[in-house]
Amino acid sequence: MAERIYLDNAATSFPKPNEVYDFMNEFYRTCGGNPGRSEHCGALETEEMVLHTRKLLCDLFHGGDPNRVTFSYNASDALNQIIQGVLERGDHVVTSRLEHNSVLRPLYHMEMEGDIEVTYLPFDGAGYLDPGDVRAAIRKNTKLVILNHASNVIGTVQPLAEIGTICRESGVLFAVDASQTAGVNPIDMQRMQIDLLAFTGHKGLLGPTGIGGLCVAENVAIRPTRFGGTGVRSAERFHLEEFPYRLECGTLNILGVAGLYAGQLWLRKNDPERIHNREMALWDRLRRGLQAIEGVVTYCAEGPADKNAVLSFNLTGWEAGDVGAILDVDYGIACRTGLQCAPLAHRQLGTDRILGTVRFSLGPFNTEEDVDRAVEAVGDIAEIRRR
Repeated sequence: MAERIYLDNAATSFPKPNEVYDFMNEFYRTCGGNPGRSEHCGALETEEMVLHTRKLLCDLFHGGDPNRVTFSYNASDALNQIIQGVLERGDHVVTSRLEHNSVLRPLYHMEMEGDIEVTYLPFDGAGYLDPGDVRAAIRKNTKLVILNHASNVIGTVQPLAEIGTICRESGVLFAVDASQTAGVNPIDMQRMQIDLLAFTGHKGLLGPTGIGGLCVAENVAIRPTRFGGTGVRSAERFHLEEFPYRLECGTLNILGVAGLYAGQLWLRKNDPERIHNREMALWDRLRRGLQAIEGVVTYCAEGPADKNAVLSFNLTGWEAGDVGAILDVDYGIACRTGLQCAPLAHRQLGTDRILGTVRFSLGPFNTEEDVDRAVEAVGDIAEIRRR
């Protein structure tokens, strides 16, 4: 079999740049200190790397204070911190049908317990939210609007600046799930008027799994949802209120932060805009190739504008899971099938009834040959049904 092709970058980017692997290995072998816990040089060097990573991410997101960039396990963890740390009984939330379960499930639990009310906004036929729908959904008791920047199912990038303006004018907190866009699409928290930004490290930021975080705009209040050691002011009875300790407790995933640090340096060196433009050129080649195959149905894939390199499709007469299995076993192509943890998006698309879609998602290291081989493989599978 030819070299395997990885088209599942929306789940996690792979491979990582060699610089990320090398830095993580070298740092963990030579430093090994616990930041904030000791005064020896290894601990101080580790603390310096952690602070530098906060600064790099704060700069990437155009946040304010780097100390308000806090680390967590992943975006799901950070989104739980937002939802549980901001909302109170009687609050109303506006979200959308495009959301991942990392937003939907925390909201469902609070809704089921009678603590909050939630409005789930639909998207249009092209896969975008109408900012006017957000404005119309806001009530007197609306506390939070929480939306993803880009859909992990159809790749549509939402008009955050317009929505952020509406939230600010209405006095409502605006939280954004940047799982699919951090490191890929420009994010300017100040211009977009984002109050809380959740990110994960293992996708567009090119770090490892098990690391993510939250960037909190200045003057935004959020309750801590966990308590424990911070390494400083240990005599205090209660968890510290200042950032970053407010949202962090215990020892950080230092190896994960090191990977994020190296990923940021690689992105700065290679220009995220140039990488994204190249990915979208490949996406358009993939789109045109798939849409030329008889029996292929694509979803919200009319063109590359305001998109990420994510494409969902189905083959008429096939279940998505079967197509994915054949692509993997017979053609060495890795992709994602099913509902992609976004059930409401599939319900609106109508693909929930056919067990979801096949999803191809491109990354920085994919090539035209990868795309052409994927299109050829889908064409072969489609031909089987026509025989």
